[in-house]
Amino acid sequence: MEMRAVFASELDRMMESDERIVVIDSDLSKANGTLFLRNKYPERAFDVGVAEQNMASVAAGLASYGFIPFITSFCPFATRRICDQIAISIAYAKQNVKIVGTDPGISAELNGGTHMSMEDIGVVRSIPSMVIFEPVDAVQLKKSMPKIVEYDGPVYLRLFRKAQPQIFNDDYEFDLFKADVIQEGKDVTIAASGIMLGESLRAGEILRQKGINAEIINVHTIKPIDSDTILKSVAKTGCIVTAENHNIIGGLRSAIAEVICEKCQVPLRSVGVEDIFGEVGTLEELKIRFGLTAENIAAKALEAVEAKK
Repeated sequence: MEMRAVFASELDRMMESDERIVVIDSDLSKANGTLFLRNKYPERAFDVGVAEQNMASVAAGLASYGFIPFITSFCPFATRRICDQIAISIAYAKQNVKIVGTDPGISAELNGGTHMSMEDIGVVRSIPSMVIFEPVDAVQLKKSMPKIVEYDGPVYLRLFRKAQPQIFNDDYEFDLFKADVIQEGKDVTIAASGIMLGESLRAGEILRQKGINAEIINVHTIKPIDSDTILKSVAKTGCIVTAENHNIIGGLRSAIAEVICEKCQVPLRSVGVEDIFGEVGTLEELKIRFGLTAENIAAKALEAVEAKK
């Protein structure tokens, strides 16, 4: 299933049993898969039109009355455009609003640079009390939804809309605040988020052929980051590579650099967007254009292994 279909299906299931949950769209309910909820729950599913700041403010108001609003839009409109409303109306006011941004980074594809949120994590990560979560497959997304509802506070869900290769089995035990060690290794740590986990697993195969044993970690929650798992891994491997579909400034690389700089100083190399704007292209073309491939990750891992010598 497409990730947006899983998201909408889980919302539907939870809305049936929990009347506190409401959904607010900003003219993108069809694109994000939530359109059918307006017909099923006309009193709890709304479309405010192209008025994202209003969407955030309405959600904050509903949250103040005990509702649990999910607001949805494309990533740049769910973060950059409503940054002040997130900071003041939601986070500062301690309102329990769930913010869903879809098509993160290069996954905006043909919508081009204006719709490519290379900086959304950096924007939201700098706001106190925010939780930032990016699922890697449908299983993890499905298991995360009840946990996101249970968590009392603002959450930013960074959601790839289309289908993703399955990483986890149905018996996977999800912890919102614990990173997943997908593959154990001893020579280099690769910490990845979102669509870059699949590329990291392919990089692990490339490295294995070169005699390098990589430990691969899925960092699904970037704030608060699971520093214990990161530090335990780098204490063993002695170096780390980050891989993210985001600007290398402000996102996963920055979060991990802050952890290891203070606690365990080891060589760090990064794969991400090199502080530039996006472009029009297909996902695979853009992975190559911005250096977000398994080959790039493997090359950075070899650099990190060499640097620790």
